[in-house]
Amino acid sequence: MPSWECLCCGQWVVTVETDHGRSWYRLSRRVPDPLVPGACHVAGEVSSIAALEDLLHREARLGVGDLRLAGG
Repeated sequence: MPSWECLCCGQWVVTVETDHGRSWYRLSRRVPDPLVPGACHVAGEVSSIAALEDLLHREARLGVGDLRLAGG
């Protein structure tokens, strides 16, 4: 599953999932938790890039241009 993370801190992550031919973009924030490594808080899930841009701006004060391919 492809994912992107923010350039500023890497805490905000966008993942893409496909369900019955439709793409869903999920915005989540990595939460530091020593008991649950890799824990994330899901801020929202949308079905279009325009809605993702709105969600990113509302929740993280970021835009799509502020993301990079994770692990790259």
